[in-house]
Amino acid sequence: MNRGAGTTKGGFSLFELLLVLAITAVVAAVAAPRYGRASGRYRADLAARRVMADLRLAQSCAKAASCSRTVSFSTATGRYQLLSIPAPDGAQGDYTVVLSAEPYLADLTNVNFDGSLQVIFNGWGLPNKGGTVTLSAGGEQRTVVVDGVTGRISVQ
Repeated sequence: MNRGAGTTKGGFSLFELLLVLAITAVVAAVAAPRYGRASGRYRADLAARRVMADLRLAQSCAKAASCSRTVSFSTATGRYQLLSIPAPDGAQGDYTVVLSAEPYLADLTNVNFDGSLQVIFNGWGLPNKGGTVTLSAGGEQRTVVVDGVTGRISVQ
């Protein structure tokens, strides 16, 4: 079989392949740190919103039952418990959240409710004292604030 002068072989040259690999490596080098920071921000925000939602849950349960509800934190284990509130998944015992596990992978770096690691909401949903819960994930830090006078819970 005789090939004509106008036909060419399909495919890529070694130079073209190396050029594409170099461009891909540069894009990956730029994107990887951004992904890491975005992942840390996401995890810190997710953990802070979970703590805020659970504090509000304890507050509303205290109001609904007209009796106190306690939220107790443990910085050593990266977890907290809503005492006298059943676990939402039906498990035995109190409602417990482990922030150091997936999907949060967050650390409870500081919990301070006037020197205590717990806050108690009374039958009106007001805390016995104000305080903060500080957590971090991937280099990002968030603080959940409980106002001791109004009972307002927010993330900073």
